[in-house]
Amino acid sequence: MTGISTLLIVVGLFLVGGIISFAKQQMPRSLIVLLSVGAAMCLVAGILRLEVWN
Repeated sequence: MTGISTLLIVVGLFLVGGIISFAKQQMPRSLIVLLSVGAAMCLVAGILRLEVWN
């Protein structure tokens, strides 16, 4: 696991925590959607950068 893939996965999980927190606080739906798109992109990029796929 490289440093960049680890960083992307950690940032993605941090954003998932933000999604859960913002949903509990009943923040605007568009903000939650924006965070979920960013979290999904970070997680997918981090997983695809893993050495396992080569």
